[in-house]
Amino acid sequence: MKRVIVKCKLLSKDSFCKKLSDIDLFFSGVHWQHDRIYVPREYKKNSSYPRLIMRTDVRGIDKPAVYSLLLKRHIEDSGTDIVEETIVQDYGKIVSIILQLGFKPYAEVSRRRQYLNMGEGVFIYLDSIDNLPGHYAKIEANLGPDDSAREAREDLEGTFRALGETNFISSPYFEM
Repeated sequence: MKRVIVKCKLLSKDSFCKKLSDIDLFFSGVHWQHDRIYVPREYKKNSSYPRLIMRTDVRGIDKPAVYSLLLKRHIEDSGTDIVEETIVQDYGKIVSIILQLGFKPYAEVSRRRQYLNMGEGVFIYLDSIDNLPGHYAKIEANLGPDDSAREAREDLEGTFRALGETNFISSPYFEM
């Protein structure tokens, strides 16, 4: 699936959430995610190489962890991300396959995440990343076959600007 992703470091989490709640938009409860990022052996920062991510998602202490494998690839020319996600049952077997395919462990990212479904394939995520100061927000929009990535990016940036946020970030969390 093609997505446009715009991320920023928030000036104030409370102010950001208040502006959204003023228009009756509320984030989910907090859940914990942990990503282990695997990259091809010849990986270079800021490249369009694919990344494989093993994600552990815990929605509550009374709920079992959900494991998924994500394939992510940023296509620089179009400013889009290709993202495919598959739920997996056996974490260890999938990691073994990833390593046998020639990918190597590269980084790990733990976060506390809340989300807000805006409808029509648009989500806002509110993240607190372990070992990074502050709070981050990310808007993701799924693109249809006829959608313009440039226009979608401008719309998402406009949404952040309307909420008073302009500290845009282009790097993935694991490269910060």
